[in-house]
Amino acid sequence: METELVALATAGATALVQQMATDGWTAARDRMVAFFAGRGSATPAAVEEELDTVRAELVAARQDEDEQLIADVHTEWRTRLRRTLAADPAAAAELRALLDELDPAAPTPQHVTTVHNTMSGGVVHETLIQTGSIGRVDLGGGGSRG
Repeated sequence: METELVALATAGATALVQQMATDGWTAARDRMVAFFAGRGSATPAAVEEELDTVRAELVAARQDEDEQLIADVHTEWRTRLRRTLAADPAAAAELRALLDELDPAAPTPQHVTTVHNTMSGGVVHETLIQTGSIGRVDLGGGGSRG
């Protein structure tokens, strides 16, 4: 169970640090404020202020290419998330849901088609395309062939 909590805390810290550098920060911050403020003695305003302070530090660290500070921010939030999850195991489901909301790059299921094409009948002197599906094809050459 500890391994799962560490993995979830790591994913949470990674998402949080990534979101700090995006235009979606305000929404991500508000979700994290609700997550942390509901599980401790800190007020929502205190959590929000802390997150905004860390974000400012992170933005400056990225501009200065200070990889150590960036790593420290990640470690700090991973540790904080791990402790929160250890103290409140029910928080894991909420953190997973929060991560799903914050991850716009989640892979979309892809439909896989298996295609078997056979070419017979000799030599082809034109374009030959073998595929399962094609959206739009423009082979160029506007005129007719003679």
